[in-house]
Amino acid sequence: MRSNNIKSLWSQGQATVNGWLSIPSSVSAEIMAHQGWDSLTIDLQHGLVDYQTALTMLQAVSTKDATPLARVPWLEAGIIMKLLDAGAYGIICPMINTPEEAQRFVSYCRYAPLGQRSFGPTRAVFYAGADYAQHANDTVLTLAMIETRQALDNVAAIAATPGLDGLYIGPSDLSLSMGYTPKLDQEEPAVVEAIEAIRKAAKDAAISVGIHCLEPSYAQRMIDQGFDMVTIGSDIRLLGAAAAAAVKVSKAKG
Repeated sequence: MRSNNIKSLWSQGQATVNGWLSIPSSVSAEIMAHQGWDSLTIDLQHGLVDYQTALTMLQAVSTKDATPLARVPWLEAGIIMKLLDAGAYGIICPMINTPEEAQRFVSYCRYAPLGQRSFGPTRAVFYAGADYAQHANDTVLTLAMIETRQALDNVAAIAATPGLDGLYIGPSDLSLSMGYTPKLDQEEPAVVEAIEAIRKAAKDAAISVGIHCLEPSYAQRMIDQGFDMVTIGSDIRLLGAAAAAAVKVSKAKG
């Protein structure tokens, strides 16, 4: 079975850089796949992507070596299993607030006897290999998003969930839940403290931890602080920033 590049890099103590796909296009996904990201996450929650488009984007990502991940809209068994069957090698699940929800999430990603995932890896066997069934439980990545005050209160118990590979911090929702302006690259002391508490809970449980960032410089700070995965913006943000910079230069007065 094809190895999960993210798990391999983490096992070597290396941090990984994740790209974010919100544009519903296999063309933009293919362009992103050729830029050297360690992984690419197709966003079905806040991105503009539905399942059918996600399938074509997974095919486009597969043209290079970036590990294909997906963020699902919610903790719902059907879409999690369907995206895994389509070839996603990991799931980021939003709004995991309790250890019970974390247990359900893991169970949807694991075949029996470890979980309740239904068998039918229609495209996954073409991406991963004919022995997918024998190795999927050890290969598919499960990342629970910690992004509310309730989740923060339960973070140690969530992190201790058997079979959970890591925590993924959503700074905007976390900030909003704590009464602050929702934003990435937080500098608000209380939110920074909460982010560090989540990172520590993951490390104490011997699992990995990721965070969504905006600027590459902030992402590098997070790596230096011990994060295992950093996401930099999204395809929409990167395209918008590059276009705005080009227009600004072109319109600059001499």
